Amino acid sequence: MNRLSIQHLCRWVCISALMALSSLASAQPTNDNPAEEPDTLILSDTLNYDDIKQESTFTGNVVMTRGQMTLNSDTLIMREDEEGFQYGTATANDGKLVFIRQENPEKFEVIEARGLRAEYNGKTEEIEMIGQAIVTKYVCGKRLDNIRGERVIYNQATSIYKAFGGPNSSAAGGRVRSVATPGAKAEAAAAECQQNQNR
Repeated sequence: MNRLSIQHLCRWVCISALMALSSLASAQPTNDNPAEEPDTLILSDTLNYDDIKQESTFTGNVVMTRGQMTLNSDTLIMREDEEGFQYGTATANDGKLVFIRQENPEKFEVIEARGLRAEYNGKTEEIEMIGQAIVTKYVCGKRLDNIRGERVIYNQATSIYKAFGGPNSSAAGGRVRSVATPGAKAEAAAAECQQNQNR
């Protein structure tokens, strides 16, 4: 997956404390079997497929659905490696942002991510928002946590976040800005949803 060079980043801030964002019980192993990956549905105005490169370029009002994840962008380039893992780069036009929504029904969680560009790595299950990046977590419909930076990486398998500052940060002064709600509040919100579901 193409990444911004570290030399271009003004600051590097790893937010390990934000593991509380996902109220994890334990980390899950990375998916090493592409056969277990969910199907991907992509709607767009146009499609250009290159069989030699194993690369597809979708343009115009792109909507991708992959398992519990939905992505909206203007352009999406998808490719597959020799092992069968998928990789994607999504961009938006005219000052708009790429939008990703990831649901975790078991925990009543929704992760929403925005950025000028998004990159997806099917092998590592990482989603990287680049430029004006914002990632927000909701539990039972309540907004709990928010991370802003130039670049925010979210690992779907481990629910670990990393954030980096820089001149194109969505936070003031090119910094990383994070608001983390105590885990007890997230657990209470999830318990409330569970209670409502059992009624």
